[in-house]
Amino acid sequence: MNRFAVLLVVLLVLASLGGGPASARSADSRPAASLTKDGDRWTLEFTFDADAPAWGFVHSAQMRDGQPQWRQQQWRVDTPGVYLDRLGFRDVLRSRDGGPVPRTVRLTVTPGHARVAASYDPALVFSDGSIALFSGQFDVFPVSVIDEVKDMPEDLNGTELGAEPTRVTWRDTEGPILFKGERREAVTEQDAQTYVLFGRSSAVEHEAMATVIDPETPQWIQYEIGSYAPTVTAYYAAEFGATPSVRPTVMAAWKGPTPGMSSMGGSVLPGLIVASFEGADVVDPTDDLRTMIRWFIGHEAAHFWLGHTVRYEYARDMWITEGGADLMAIRALSAANSDYDGLAALQQEVDDCVELTKDRGVVTASERNEHRAYYACGAVISLAAEASQRRLNGGDAFDFLRPLIVDNSDAVLTRDEWLSQLDRTSGDARLRQAVQQLLDHGSEDPAATVADLFTLSGVGHHRMEGRVILDE
Repeated sequence: MNRFAVLLVVLLVLASLGGGPASARSADSRPAASLTKDGDRWTLEFTFDADAPAWGFVHSAQMRDGQPQWRQQQWRVDTPGVYLDRLGFRDVLRSRDGGPVPRTVRLTVTPGHARVAASYDPALVFSDGSIALFSGQFDVFPVSVIDEVKDMPEDLNGTELGAEPTRVTWRDTEGPILFKGERREAVTEQDAQTYVLFGRSSAVEHEAMATVIDPETPQWIQYEIGSYAPTVTAYYAAEFGATPSVRPTVMAAWKGPTPGMSSMGGSVLPGLIVASFEGADVVDPTDDLRTMIRWFIGHEAAHFWLGHTVRYEYARDMWITEGGADLMAIRALSAANSDYDGLAALQQEVDDCVELTKDRGVVTASERNEHRAYYACGAVISLAAEASQRRLNGGDAFDFLRPLIVDNSDAVLTRDEWLSQLDRTSGDARLRQAVQQLLDHGSEDPAATVADLFTLSGVGHHRMEGRVILDE
């Protein structure tokens, strides 16, 4: 076989795998998507820049409690020969015959509530008919070999996807959309990291931030958001000596007075806190509910610094941001309200961490759908770091975090950087080892491991009936 024939065979093999055309893309090539709302009809069209037997979605959050995946419920593929599938942790568009997916694929979308686990809600649905969509749900990447996507980790940080962020266009034929605080006829952007609001709801301007709140949200919740969010944001700014780079906005949806339920969930994006509330049990305020709302706002606002100014490197390290934000929220609420029982909140973190690390590590919690471990154990570890800082110079959790946030040059707070800061404050390598044990493996006796962590760092505690009890 001559050299030309060999080259031709190689190219044919690459093309059959979907790798040849994808690798030949120009440097500025990227997939594109266009979402158009026309009355009650939502049309989504993808334009792919390479031939591939499948295209995977970067954001493919699992549903809580084993519910059906939200895309399969809300997206319908209209292009013949293409279907939506779930492979491992990923939603994918793939061709029915195994060949390349057509370069243009059209779908009909019906946005709705979806209770996803530890991720951004794909949609916030407001009672006045307005809908806010998470921008990242449209990011796609080419899949050259179908079997490989089945083995992809849930966390794609550090994974080479072979595609730039998708260039997305949003438009509404009935009027301007709200994008990053501004009404615009249409928007085209990649890696927007925000929610795009379709409909009549508009931002209400406050001195320190703006709010977009479902008008059916109980009035007391609206008041708490409007009053406490600016207060806690200012508290964090004073502690870190800096304000968020983007003027904050709070976007809150009301899912209705569902009987027997008391639910609040949220997330944070650059300059944006997203919240949703649901349940008959939150319609009327109580002291406990007011505290819960304020703690929730404090946790999400903390992410403007710990989660946005700096972010974790891999999703398995979200204990850094989630546990740290828990402790920040507790400290901020204690400073604002002398009647708040911060010790009880911390005790719950300790109890939950012990329960969730019996013979299993924190870093694999998402694989077990035990995301609470990142929050509880992250708070426990942050509490130990705070105690070490206090032993060193009388400081607190903010003093421990300040150099990691303010002096961070690449906006990524790695596990090793966090643990190295712990080494500097504690001067005891055994403390780092105890933290790593809890993170990577858990323990046969997690209460003993947590107690050791507290003893080494100086957190006041005692043991009682198998529990680790925090001292006053």
